[in-house]
Amino acid sequence: MRKKSDLPTKVCLVCGRPFAWRKKWERCWEEVRYCSERCRRQRSGAKTQG
Repeated sequence: MRKKSDLPTKVCLVCGRPFAWRKKWERCWEEVRYCSERCRRQRSGAKTQG
């Protein structure tokens, strides 16, 4: 078992917060850009407002 501090991290493109690797992202980690569904939805909403 790995420590949480040993997991790879990224920074969310919307909120700018760092987030760590999750098991559900095991096969698509390279494609993950947002820390949550909320940020992913905000990204798409921002395009329609601008």
